[in-house]
Amino acid sequence: MRWSRPATAALRLKTVAPAAALSAAICLGAAACGTTAAVAGGAYGTASATAKAMNPAPATPGKAMLIVRKSNIGYVLATRTGQTIYWYSHDAQGSGKSVCTGSCLASWPAVTGTPMAAAGVRLAGKLGKITRAGGVVQATYNGYPLYTYAEDMSPGAASGNGADGVWHVISGAVLSPSPASAAAASQRDVSPGGAAPSQSVTATPSGNGGGGGYGY
Repeated sequence: MRWSRPATAALRLKTVAPAAALSAAICLGAAACGTTAAVAGGAYGTASATAKAMNPAPATPGKAMLIVRKSNIGYVLATRTGQTIYWYSHDAQGSGKSVCTGSCLASWPAVTGTPMAAAGVRLAGKLGKITRAGGVVQATYNGYPLYTYAEDMSPGAASGNGADGVWHVISGAVLSPSPASAAAASQRDVSPGGAAPSQSVTATPSGNGGGGGYGY
């Protein structure tokens, strides 16, 4: 009966070989044999990284740099890109609110972000901010929300001044103790970024031009 042992061994080999082949096939199909189970989203990084991507940290509110520049009606407060800034007499000073919404806001876009004066600029008024519906931060000056005018097509334009008797630029004594010096400082501050507005516009004798900064 000695001859039966090799036969048994052969049978055993034949039985084991298909099982090993099957196991190898399963490993190749799973592409993860010998490792822990894949975490959902693992192809894009760890679970914690995926969670951070889906829930980013709250964005830091932006800054709104304000400058003084020469417009076609004199020195005025403006945005970094030279857009003339306005205040709206229907807004209640210091109320923390803006009554310009909807179609009004389309024509008079809010100056958004926490305001800061350009380096070296001295303003006579106080900068501040309010939070509009939806969490949008709007800059203020002496308690009035600030706006630009959609119809001002170029830096230095102030076509909205005096509109309907309620829209005014910020100029004169309310603007700065020395508007010309503030304008020069503004020019130096924004020039390195290539966004400096030209200061070549000639001021007219009207200065305040329909209310200006004296309408507070």
